[in-house]
Amino acid sequence: MSTIERSIDVAVPVRTAYNQWTQFEDFPRFMEGVDRIEQVSDTRTHWKTSIAGVTREFDAEITEQRPDERIAWTSVDTPRQAGVVTFHRIAPETTRVMLQMEFAPEGAAEKAAERLKIVERRVNGDLDRFKKFIEARQGEETGAWRGEVGQDPTR
Repeated sequence: MSTIERSIDVAVPVRTAYNQWTQFEDFPRFMEGVDRIEQVSDTRTHWKTSIAGVTREFDAEITEQRPDERIAWTSVDTPRQAGVVTFHRIAPETTRVMLQMEFAPEGAAEKAAERLKIVERRVNGDLDRFKKFIEARQGEETGAWRGEVGQDPTR
């Protein structure tokens, strides 16, 4: 498994950044190589991607979600990946979005892309595009899902 950890500061409140990140069907608007995402249920998404000439469809399961704090996921099958995005208040109008992701490249093209750091550059670009996307909306997210997943009931 390979690991990527990146962060970016966005000029919106935590609530706005988090709310936008819950709008998975909007990801193709700022994530390169993501053709389509369908929200199947509160915790399941279906992805269609085209990366390094390889088109894939897969399902991902949200394993933990706490409003304004974190969203964690894992793929249901292949390609194997898992990650968490967390939201940190830096100032009233500034949020640090931190992404940690593990993935297992499959096939020669994906393994070559990993060695050439193409996936890392893509994640950096995706975070930059997310920043431009949400800041251009002047703090208005396209929607929100404020539910909790995998929450510890004693918390």
